[in-house]
Amino acid sequence: MALNLLSFAQEKKIIQVATDAEPVAAGKFEPTWESLSQYQAPEWFRNAKFGIWAHWGPQCQPGQGDWYARGMYDEGSEQYTWHTAHYGHPSKAGFKEVIQDWKAENWDPEKLVALYKRAGAQYFFAMANHHDNLDLWNSKYQEWNSLRVGPKKNILDGWAAAARKFSLPFGLSVHASHAWTWFETAQRSDKNGPLAGIPYDGKLTKADGKGTWWEGLDPQELYAQNHELSRGSEDVKSLWSQWDWNNGASIPSQEYCEKFYNRTMELINLYKPDLLYFDDTGLPLYPVSDAGLKIAAHHYNTNMSKHKGKLEAVLFGKVLTDQQKQCMVWDVERGAPDKIQDKPWQTCTCIGDWHYKRSIFENGWYKSAKTVIQMLVDIVSKNGNLLLNIPVRGDGTIDEKEIAILEDIAHWMDVNKESIFDTRPWKVYGEGPVAEFSNPVNAQGFNEGKVKYSDKDIRFNQKDKAIYATVMDVPATAITIKQLGKEKKNGSVKHITLLGSKEKIKWKQLADALVIEKPGFIPNDIALVFKITTVLK
Repeated sequence: MALNLLSFAQEKKIIQVATDAEPVAAGKFEPTWESLSQYQAPEWFRNAKFGIWAHWGPQCQPGQGDWYARGMYDEGSEQYTWHTAHYGHPSKAGFKEVIQDWKAENWDPEKLVALYKRAGAQYFFAMANHHDNLDLWNSKYQEWNSLRVGPKKNILDGWAAAARKFSLPFGLSVHASHAWTWFETAQRSDKNGPLAGIPYDGKLTKADGKGTWWEGLDPQELYAQNHELSRGSEDVKSLWSQWDWNNGASIPSQEYCEKFYNRTMELINLYKPDLLYFDDTGLPLYPVSDAGLKIAAHHYNTNMSKHKGKLEAVLFGKVLTDQQKQCMVWDVERGAPDKIQDKPWQTCTCIGDWHYKRSIFENGWYKSAKTVIQMLVDIVSKNGNLLLNIPVRGDGTIDEKEIAILEDIAHWMDVNKESIFDTRPWKVYGEGPVAEFSNPVNAQGFNEGKVKYSDKDIRFNQKDKAIYATVMDVPATAITIKQLGKEKKNGSVKHITLLGSKEKIKWKQLADALVIEKPGFIPNDIALVFKITTVLK
């Protein structure tokens, strides 16, 4: 559980960021948890259920997967080995060279967003920056941005225009609060070999750039490594236990916190996102700074001003306390809770790695459309939304296997979307073997893929007077739904149809179960949706 600001203040000084350059908008919300607890998730978000995310930046250029800019400085790792073979040793060619190599030369945001909408996305997310600290817009607070280096393009302008064209609410993900500790591997040097002891490029200064392609830029504005290392930083995995700035994490400076605050405030003011995602425990830089609280209040107040006093904004955080779940929408990474949640929440996941990984494409390791739909149905039955990342290659395109998965999702949505959008949870979320299996989330989430659905697994939700019962695989025999047996007193069944079929469905409501005969026509090989009308006596 994250510390609150008061208890943290008893041990350390809270970094209070200055707001002169980027003032917090006046309005209903103040930068306190108590004030933020007035938040209510908007109905449009509850209705939307499904969003698609372009988690795309310079770390996609190598095609070597997640956290490349950290892993490439970890001697002996797969990413380090690949980097030295393709770019050179990280004392000579660091991540800044990867940024410069990224050109996004084939990027067509309209084409991609059109496909995402065809696949059923009701909102679209773009990444504004990652832990690699490169801003993907014309940031006046971060000289390392995508207009000055790399593609020399305003990535966010392109995504925002495409989202507007296709009338999709626009979300932005912000990850840069952790660059301070995340890039600590760039302070290392090899322990073995001919370059042992020669520092990697994480400590370079502006003066070191004379005569180079990056002359005039300060590497410390990118790497932020002019500080002592976190406790245990020699273990590349140590960061996982320090995400909330505890357990010996190096604490950011006042300057660093204010720069992050100003960058994010500028981002909100420029793009006025409908959704804002932070890859943080609670809020960014919490509890060491009040920056996140001020950003949250500004996001809500700015949105209310845009919508004439009505709050339509969404803000996501991870590993939230019960109090914090009152203040924003809980995001679960690569997983889902195993019961219905009182408040709307979201799963964020990916069909492959967050950053494009060529070997996943080559080996056919993507999540299938069937897996994605099964996840979506389960999440929606528990009052959640699914945000799905489709990894984008460095050149700005997605591969043919990803396109095929999206087309398969689209075909299922064409027939069954009424069972997803605008629905609400039923009395119970489901039944069957998986529903009887305890699979709680662990910290951020990370419990996906631990169960396998069968035709005995049913998920429920409702809209108007209809109950949607989704069979999570192609049925081999008759479908038995215990929750609609007469003894459950959940209503007398009057009518049943199978979405995507004109066949007359045969069924019997018995004392202990509703039994639906296996249809002669199976409209899809992913998940069958029965629309059931009941009358309560």
